[in-house]
Amino acid sequence: MTIKVGDHIPAATLVKATPDGPEQVSTTDFFAGKRVALFAVPGAFTPTCSAQHLPGFIAQADALKAKGVDEIACTSVNDVFVMKAWGQTNAASAITMLADGNADFAKAVGLTMDGSKFGMGTRSQRYAMLVNDGVVEQLFVEAPGEFKVSSAEYLLGAL
Repeated sequence: MTIKVGDHIPAATLVKATPDGPEQVSTTDFFAGKRVALFAVPGAFTPTCSAQHLPGFIAQADALKAKGVDEIACTSVNDVFVMKAWGQTNAASAITMLADGNADFAKAVGLTMDGSKFGMGTRSQRYAMLVNDGVVEQLFVEAPGEFKVSSAEYLLGAL
C-alpha cells in the first residue's frame, strides 16, 4: 500500500554518513518533532537526479527553511558511501543524505520501481513529501519518467 497524506511514516532504518562512519537512523526518531522536506531519487549520480533534483533542493534550502522546514533530506536506494560521495560532489551540506541500501524504506512507503531494465534492480520512485512530526503533510509522486511535482520549486510553491 502506498503511503498517503495523513499517514505516519513507517518504522524503518536508513543510514547516514558521519565523521565516525555510517550511522543507522530510525525513521521514528528522525522525523519526530520536526518538519522535514524529504525527497527521493531513483539513484545517486544518475542524470536527472544529479542535474536537476538534488541541485534544486540545494538552491532552495534557505527558502524552504524560511517556510518552516526544519530539515531537508534525500533518500535513495544506494549505499551510504555513494550517498556521502554524491552529497560531497554536489556541495549538499544543507541536505541530510539518507541511504536506503536495501530499499526497506522505499518498500515500507510503497514507492518502489523496477529499474531492472537499466541494471538497477528495485529502486525508489521519484517523489517529494513534507513530513510534520512523523505524519505526511504533503506528498508529490512523479509519473514514470517525469520530473515536475517532486522538485524543490514545486514543493516550495505548495507551502
